[in-house]
Amino acid sequence: MRSKLFVPGSRPEFFPKAFASEADGLSFDLEDAVAEDRKVEARELLSGMLRSDMAQTSRKTLIVRVNGADTPHFEADLAAVVVPGLDVINLPKPETVEDVRRVADAIALAERANGFTGNDAPVRLLLNIETPAALRRAAELATAHPRVAGLQLGLGDLFEPAGIHRRNTGAIANAMFAVRMAAAEGNVYAYDTVFANIRDADGFRAEAEMSRQLGFLGKSCIHPTQIALANDVYRPSDEELAHALRVIDAASRAEADGIGAYVVDGKMIDPPFVQRAQAIVETGRRLGLIPA
Repeated sequence: MRSKLFVPGSRPEFFPKAFASEADGLSFDLEDAVAEDRKVEARELLSGMLRSDMAQTSRKTLIVRVNGADTPHFEADLAAVVVPGLDVINLPKPETVEDVRRVADAIALAERANGFTGNDAPVRLLLNIETPAALRRAAELATAHPRVAGLQLGLGDLFEPAGIHRRNTGAIANAMFAVRMAAAEGNVYAYDTVFANIRDADGFRAEAEMSRQLGFLGKSCIHPTQIALANDVYRPSDEELAHALRVIDAASRAEADGIGAYVVDGKMIDPPFVQRAQAIVETGRRLGLIPA
C-alpha cells in the first residue's frame, strides 16, 4: 500500500473517482472530514458503498477511519462499516493497550452481527500514533492485539498542540524513527502521515523519501495529485530489485555451500540483508515489476 487516499465519507460523488484512481488503498473518513451534523448520513453512505459491487470487486485495500472509541458515534460506526470486504479500521487516538483491546473486541462483535463467516478475512486495525502518550507507548500498542496490522503517524495532532513546527525535519525524523521501531517490535508495518500543502509536490516527495528510508510502507494522500508521487517514491527501483535478486541467488548458493557470510556487489551479506532482499522482491512481485 504505497499510497492511501483519504476520502470524506460524506462525499459520495468522490467514491467512484477514488476507486478509479491509482491509489493502492482508500481510507474513507468518518472522523475529522465529516461535520458533526452529517455523521449519521456519512455512516449510512459508507455502509451502502462497502456493500456495493464497486467495493466488493475492488482489489484496493479498503479502510475506514471511524470516530474515536470515546465518542458517541463509535459503536454505530462499527456496526455500519464492519462488513465482509472491509480490510482495516483506522482508529484515531488510542493511548493504552486497553483501548486497543476494547476496540478489537468491539470489531469481533460487529463481525458476528454482520454475518462474517470463516471464509471472510478478519478486519485489522491501523492505529494512529498522534498523541504524546501514544508515541511513548507505541510498542505496547503495536503488540496489544493480533488484529493490529500497523501504526500510522499523525504529525498534525502530535505536533501542533505542543508548538512543534510541522516542517521541522529533525522532529519529524525522530517521530518517524520512534514509530518505525515500535512497529518493528510488533512485527507490523509503519505508515506515514498526510502532507497538507497540496501544491508543494517537492515537500511531499522529500517527506515521503525520508519515511521510506526509515522503512515506512507508504504515505497517506489527501488529494489525488499526491498519489503518483507516493507510488513512485515507495516503488522499489530497478537497481534495488536487481540487487535483491542477486542477494537471494547468492544466499541460496551460500546455504548449499555452508557459507554464513559472503559478498554481493561489493557488500558483505548475512541473514538480515537477505531478509531485506526477500521483502524487496516480494514487493516487486506484488506490484508486477518482476515475474511471480
